Formats: sequence, structure tokens, C-alpha cells
Amino acid sequence: PMGLLGFPDNKRFVLFQHKENSPFFWYQSLDDPGLAFVITNPILFKPDYQVNSEAILNDMKWSDEPALDLFVIVTIPHGRPQDMTANLVGPILVNLNTKEAVQMIIADTSYTHKYPLLEPRAESIGPQQQQRAS
Repeated sequence: PMGLLGFPDNKRFVLFQHKENSPFFWYQSLDDPGLAFVITNPILFKPDYQVNSEAILNDMKWSDEPALDLFVIVTIPHGRPQDMTANLVGPILVNLNTKEAVQMIIADTSYTHKYPLLEPRAESIGPQQQQRAS
């Protein structure tokens, strides 16, 4: 109901999986079809990720133990999917019962808005960087 940060006028979205068995989803605006975000479940890439959703649950007046799903927005630099990052500071909490969602803003955290989803591979690290990494 509040829209996403920076997009307050876009309040109706559809969520669909990118491909079968993909960890990525599209969060597509129905108010502006040209606006879509790649999102994923943060637990797949950061198993210890936690958010305190109690205040949001109270603000949204979601009752009866809502079925919730949590997503984070993914940024994929053009031509460099190996450098994709996730915004762990602004997760999206979805109530599967009411079909409502809200973007949370986590303050005072060690999480980053550019959490790397893929670890660098040894073959993609140059010789000087490999020595430093050892």
C-alpha cells in the first residue's frame, strides 16, 4: 500500500518466477509496466539473514498469524551477472494471505544494500589478487 522506496505511486505489483526452478522472481508493476525488479529470497544466499518484522506486522494490522514471504531486490550490472548484489537493508515482506507487501527499511544494521550474491571464482581473480587472497 505504500509503494516501494522511490516509487510511491506504484502500489500494484505481480510476482512471478523468472524460470522454473530459478531462485529469482520478477516483481512487476501493474501501474507502470516498464517498471520491474528482480527479487530473490535472501536466505538462499545469506542463510543467517534475519529481520525483525514485528513493527511492520503491527503497522500493517496483519492478524491471524499471516503467512509471510521475504524477498530482497537484486541489482544485476549490465553484462556482469557475476557482480550481482542484493539490497539487504530494504527487504520486501509479502503477506501471502492478504496479497499485500511492504518494503522494510532496516536501520542500525551491519547489512549492506550491495551484498554480493556470488563469490568470486579463483579463475576470475588476477595473479596479483590471487596472491593477496592467499
